[in-house]
Amino acid sequence: MSVRIRARRHAAALAAAAALVTSLAGCSEAATSRGPGDDVPQVARSTHESADRAGTAEAAPETAGAGADAQEDPAGPEKVRDAFAGLQATLDDTCTPGAGDCAHLLGRVNEELTGLDASMKADQQGPGHFKEPLAWTAALRTTLAGDTSAANLEKHHKDLIGTRDRINTWMQDHPEDYR
Repeated sequence: MSVRIRARRHAAALAAAAALVTSLAGCSEAATSRGPGDDVPQVARSTHESADRAGTAEAAPETAGAGADAQEDPAGPEKVRDAFAGLQATLDDTCTPGAGDCAHLLGRVNEELTGLDASMKADQQGPGHFKEPLAWTAALRTTLAGDTSAANLEKHHKDLIGTRDRINTWMQDHPEDYR
């Protein structure tokens, strides 16, 4: 390619860029440093405040009602997909019971399973949709008997890791639940 052809292409590109900058500059003329320009109607501050109050009043009955979605409650459990992502983050981690490296991992697996259990129970599809995983976590809770000490978690290492892996497999077979 010759120098002239390259020069023409660069000149054309610069002209297009200049036209774009000019047209964008024209769009910004509606606003000034003192607010909107003359072509934008002004709205009284009291109008904004009353609209905000009305919006708050309308939203209050929705969140207070019994039909409110548990997934929208910021203090409620995570969504199933988010809780499952936390559980998946433990999949590549291993430990050897009795070697002193299991307390953190098994505690984390237990927490992730507890969070996923709560998410499945609160999910809009209902706990019946997650019947098997909920049964597995219930069996694990029975096995642990409420004792989440490092010694007890290490004692039930196979149960914790087995439940985690079983739920992972189940969820992989149900991708619509976490995507």
